[in-house]
Amino acid sequence: MQLGEFQQQMRDLYGDRDAQRGLARTFAWFTEECGELSRALFRGDRESQVQEFGDVLAWLASLADQAGVDLEESAQRYATGCPHCGRSPCVCGRPRS
Repeated sequence: MQLGEFQQQMRDLYGDRDAQRGLARTFAWFTEECGELSRALFRGDRESQVQEFGDVLAWLASLADQAGVDLEESAQRYATGCPHCGRSPCVCGRPRS
């Protein structure tokens, strides 16, 4: 599944409910899922890690949708290499901010 298809799938499944919840509460759910991912990474097994990565990705897609951001467009920032030095792998050592 492509990133844009995934974002559309989340919109179809949860878009109305997430829109009613609003951006702030959706962001709160996203951060809660990040906490669950942290626990899975450091205390869980592979199955729980896979599940939590999927949940974080789903909430991220919902946040992007509510903000009017296309995740495929966002990902293009990294399509040709590091956005700072342009190399792959990155040689500048700058953080990804």
